[in-house]
Amino acid sequence: MAGGFRRGNRKRLPKLEGRGELQSLEREGPFKEWLGMPDLYRYFLVVEGEKYSYQTEDGELPVTVGDKVVFRYKETKGGNWIDRNSLGKAIDPSEYQ
Repeated sequence: MAGGFRRGNRKRLPKLEGRGELQSLEREGPFKEWLGMPDLYRYFLVVEGEKYSYQTEDGELPVTVGDKVVFRYKETKGGNWIDRNSLGKAIDPSEYQ
Protein backbone atom coordinates (compact mmCIF):
# COMPACT_ATOMS: atom_id res chain seq x y z
CA MET A 1 0.00 0.00 0.00
CA ALA A 2 2.91 2.38 0.57
CA GLY A 3 3.98 2.47 -3.07
CA GLY A 4 2.29 5.13 -5.19
CA PHE A 5 0.14 6.54 -2.39
CA ARG A 6 -0.78 10.21 -2.90
CA ARG A 7 -2.76 12.53 -0.70
CA GLY A 8 -5.83 14.02 -2.24
CA ASN A 9 -7.39 13.02 -5.50
CA ARG A 10 -5.42 15.27 -7.82
CA LYS A 11 -4.41 13.94 -11.20
CA ARG A 12 -0.71 14.01 -11.93
CA LEU A 13 0.25 16.31 -14.78
CA PRO A 14 1.87 14.43 -17.67
CA LYS A 15 5.56 15.11 -18.29
CA LEU A 16 6.33 17.60 -21.01
CA GLU A 17 8.48 16.31 -23.85
CA GLY A 18 10.95 18.37 -25.82
CA ARG A 19 12.70 17.48 -29.04
CA GLY A 20 14.66 19.24 -31.75
CA GLU A 21 18.14 20.27 -32.79
CA LEU A 22 20.59 21.22 -30.05
CA GLN A 23 21.76 24.72 -30.99
CA SER A 24 24.07 25.61 -28.10
CA LEU A 25 25.49 24.01 -24.97
CA GLU A 26 27.25 25.61 -21.97
CA ARG A 27 28.59 23.94 -18.84
CA GLU A 28 29.01 25.36 -15.33
CA GLY A 29 30.71 23.68 -12.42
CA PRO A 30 31.65 21.42 -10.78
CA PHE A 31 29.63 22.31 -7.71
CA LYS A 32 29.89 20.59 -4.32
CA GLU A 33 26.40 20.65 -2.77
CA TRP A 34 27.36 18.91 0.48
CA LEU A 35 30.08 16.67 1.87
CA GLY A 36 30.09 13.17 0.43
CA MET A 37 28.01 14.10 -2.61
CA PRO A 38 29.64 13.81 -6.04
CA ASP A 39 30.40 16.95 -8.01
CA LEU A 40 27.44 18.34 -9.94
CA TYR A 41 27.61 20.03 -13.33
CA ARG A 42 24.94 22.41 -14.56
CA TYR A 43 24.32 22.62 -18.30
CA PHE A 44 22.43 25.29 -20.22
CA LEU A 45 21.01 24.08 -23.52
CA VAL A 46 19.17 25.85 -26.33
CA VAL A 47 16.91 23.53 -28.34
CA GLU A 48 14.88 25.01 -31.19
CA GLY A 49 15.23 28.50 -29.66
CA GLU A 50 14.03 27.46 -26.16
CA LYS A 51 16.38 27.57 -23.14
CA TYR A 52 16.64 24.58 -20.78
CA SER A 53 18.75 23.70 -17.74
CA TYR A 54 20.09 20.24 -16.89
CA GLN A 55 21.98 19.08 -13.79
CA THR A 56 24.01 15.86 -13.57
CA GLU A 57 27.15 14.28 -12.10
CA ASP A 58 28.56 13.61 -15.59
CA GLY A 59 31.34 15.90 -16.78
CA GLU A 60 30.38 15.29 -20.41
CA LEU A 61 26.97 14.89 -22.04
CA PRO A 62 26.15 12.14 -24.57
CA VAL A 63 24.98 14.81 -27.05
CA THR A 64 26.78 17.54 -28.98
CA VAL A 65 25.72 20.73 -30.75
CA GLY A 66 23.88 19.86 -33.97
CA ASP A 67 22.42 16.56 -32.68
CA LYS A 68 18.68 15.89 -32.71
CA VAL A 69 17.77 15.45 -29.04
CA VAL A 70 14.74 14.31 -27.07
CA PHE A 71 14.02 14.77 -23.34
CA ARG A 72 11.38 15.21 -20.62
CA TYR A 73 11.19 18.49 -18.74
CA LYS A 74 9.16 20.53 -16.28
CA GLU A 75 8.38 24.22 -16.26
CA THR A 76 9.35 26.08 -13.08
CA LYS A 77 9.63 29.70 -12.01
CA GLY A 78 13.38 29.44 -12.63
CA GLY A 79 12.94 28.19 -16.19
CA ASN A 80 12.63 24.82 -17.90
CA TRP A 81 14.49 21.97 -16.16
CA ILE A 82 15.28 18.73 -18.00
CA ASP A 83 14.58 15.60 -15.92
CA ARG A 84 17.60 13.63 -14.79
CA ASN A 85 18.63 10.80 -17.14
CA SER A 86 16.06 11.74 -19.78
CA LEU A 87 18.35 13.58 -22.23
CA GLY A 88 19.44 11.61 -25.29
CA LYS A 89 19.82 11.55 -29.04
CA ALA A 90 16.61 11.17 -31.03
CA ILE A 91 16.66 8.14 -33.35
CA ASP A 92 14.87 8.47 -36.68
CA PRO A 93 13.56 5.00 -37.63
CA SER A 94 13.91 5.75 -41.35
CA GLU A 95 17.67 6.40 -40.96
CA TYR A 96 18.36 3.61 -38.45
CA GLN A 97 19.99 0.43 -39.78
